[in-house]
Formats: sequence, structure tokens, C-alpha cells
Amino acid sequence: MTDDTHGARVHAVLASPVRTRVLDLLSASPDAPTAQQLAAELGLHVTTVRFHLEQLEAAGLVGRETRRRAGRGRPGVHFRLVGAGLDGPDLDAARDEMIGALAEAVAAPDGATRTDAARSAGHRWAERLPVPAAEPQAAVAQAFTHLGFGPEPDGDALLLRSCPFRQAAREHPQVVCAVHLGLAERLAARAPHGEDVQVTLRPFVEPELCVVHLRDKSE
Repeated sequence: MTDDTHGARVHAVLASPVRTRVLDLLSASPDAPTAQQLAAELGLHVTTVRFHLEQLEAAGLVGRETRRRAGRGRPGVHFRLVGAGLDGPDLDAARDEMIGALAEAVAAPDGATRTDAARSAGHRWAERLPVPAAEPQAAVAQAFTHLGFGPEPDGDALLLRSCPFRQAAREHPQVVCAVHLGLAERLAARAPHGEDVQVTLRPFVEPELCVVHLRDKSE
């Protein structure tokens, strides 16, 4: 399958609001849920949810794993995100990318503020990641999960309670947080319908909490 064909298939799969909601739930879940658990969350029949999971699996966005149950009974089938290669945190890679982004910010052209340079470095970091297949919020959540932020969807926001760069962000928020804002902005912009989304970052609304908001620009 060519990249163009695969991309067209992914976009067709994501045209369904139910399937994008399934991706959102998988992104927010701390553990790989079953079809039954997803059906309960969505208020749909489990057969309907299985159909949508099969479509997402065929597009390479979702994978399954079999787990033995306690006691007797058939093993349970659980589902997890695998799209764009973002199927688990890679803190070493995240640290390397962050160091590279900060180096780019330090080497910014004369006249650029540190904040603007750091934000632009975040944009370039996002460009080096695979093109998101999910809608903007799910795309940012997937990438930030992979990078170790542990995002929790909350309405139009992502709650970041596990920033792997928290201490550096406390000391230099105008640089570190600006990199993360730029990263989220460009990830959202590259996702389907991302041109309609405004991204903001509120650092340290609580001592251990930062919040990324993704709102429709028309609001």
C-alpha cells in the first residue's frame, strides 16, 4: 500500500465521529480496555464497538492484545493505540528531542526573543514526528503520552501532571513551556481539522499541573 493510499484510508476511517471518540478513549485510558468497557463508556452495543475497532485496526491505528483472566474462562481481548508509532512513552527519546529543541532556541537568530525562538523550536520538533492520524486533541494526547507527560483529557483540555521536564520548566518557563506550547500547536495544526483549533498552555495552574487547551477558533 502506498503512503497516499494509506493516508486516504486513515482519513476515511477517521471520518466517523464514533471512531474518533474510540481513539480519544484509548488515548485517555491508563490501561488497554476491552470492547465491552469501551461500549459502556460510549453507550453503544458491544457489536457496534467491535466493528469500529476492526476498522481502526485495519488502518493501523489500534492493536489488540490477549490477556488471561483470573480463574477460568477465555482470555480477554484488550485494545490500545498504535497509530503513528506512538504506543508507549519513550523518555530517552523525549529527552533527546527536548535537548535538541532547547539548543535550537539558544541558537536563535538575533532579534528573536527566547520565548518565540523556543516556540518555533517546538514547531520544528512536531514536524519531525509522524503526521497525526487522530483529531487534534487525540493527536496531541497521543504524542504527549509517548513523550511521558501522562495527559488526561478533560473537556477541551489536556491535564499534564507528569511533565518529565518539570524542574527545568519551573526555572525557565519562558523557554521550556514555550517549546511544549509550540510542539502542541504544530501537532494540532497537522492533525485532521487542526486548522480550526486554537492551542494555549497554562503552566503550573497547580504546583504539579499544567493545562493545554484546544478550542475551536470560532468560539
